[in-house]
Amino acid sequence: MVDQVKREYGAQIEWLPFLLRPDMPPEGNAVPASVKARAAQSGDRLRHMAESQGLPFVRSSWVPNPRLAHESTLYAEEQGRGEEFHRIVFRKYYGEEENISEWNVLRAAAAEAGLDADALQRAVQSGVYHERFEQQIADARDIGVNSVPTYVLNDRHAIVGAQPFAVFKQVIAHISASPQASRHDEDTG
Repeated sequence: MVDQVKREYGAQIEWLPFLLRPDMPPEGNAVPASVKARAAQSGDRLRHMAESQGLPFVRSSWVPNPRLAHESTLYAEEQGRGEEFHRIVFRKYYGEEENISEWNVLRAAAAEAGLDADALQRAVQSGVYHERFEQQIADARDIGVNSVPTYVLNDRHAIVGAQPFAVFKQVIAHISASPQASRHDEDTG
């Protein structure tokens, strides 16, 4: 959906991390039975949505701790490869069921994105991105993010959950028709 919104509306995208389970151990953990039951109900819809966008989708039995992946993305952004790295990590988890809390997976993603995997790991392990990561988590919380995915449009309209493109179109049409949105756009020029 994000690519389609970018293509059709020229949207600028800023990815913010959010930890659903901030107390998750560094290695992640197995998907709880209660979550598996709920996921089974939505799995076909999500798989269909992913496939309609040409993306593979696998329901993982492992919940990774995404902290290293998010901090690695900050390194990739500095190298001008953030979006590509993000896509690769996303594919590795949702399409290939790889554990993105493991360095071997992140290093492979880095190499695929044209990054120096050793430099990425050294930088992240040095802690240089920890403070910025924590600030991004706080920024996401400040704008009301409390689940993933959450898409925030025009700094105040949230779309929660994996939604079809039609939902994005409706929200964008609402924003475009809103006198407040027009006034805001003119004020920030």
